Amino acid sequence: MPLKNTSTRFGSLSITLHWLVALAVYGMFALGLWMVTLGYYDNWYHQAPELHKSIGMVLFAVMILRLLWRFISPPPKPLSSYSPLVRLSAVVAHLLLYLLLFAILITGYLISTAEGKPIEVFGVLPVPALLAGGAEQADLAGDIHLYLAWSVVIISVLHGLAALKHHFIDRDITLKRMLGHRID
Repeated sequence: MPLKNTSTRFGSLSITLHWLVALAVYGMFALGLWMVTLGYYDNWYHQAPELHKSIGMVLFAVMILRLLWRFISPPPKPLSSYSPLVRLSAVVAHLLLYLLLFAILITGYLISTAEGKPIEVFGVLPVPALLAGGAEQADLAGDIHLYLAWSVVIISVLHGLAALKHHFIDRDITLKRMLGHRID
């Protein structure tokens, strides 16, 4: 499989980035839901947020790479069988997912740096606080972060259901292209 996308199929880097981001997003969502239930004396009370922040910063870098790669290696052309509504829906869904993911990552950063302290990515790389608005910043960013996280999960589930619809009902190659199957 080629590294770059072609006019008819996704390349290995696009496929890898797509599925890594999907796994990270669902993992982060589960971790976020779990860590807010922890009590002060739970073993993971301090470790889970640090893990969440570190993965979030790595995910931010991966999302920047993914966005750059999309310009370097544009995705395959839509299938000719797609209706204008399907084409528009796909563009809107992808744009929304990108915007929501970046917004989640930015609000997570704002929560984590609200007190002016850097984020220590896996205890190795400090990411400085650029804005420090204290509790108000953390509370507002936290509320937005939660709603954005639920939004990206809902939209990504719809995205996945659309791929399954293409595969099982329309019987086209949409899903196969993102799974890396050879289609010639």
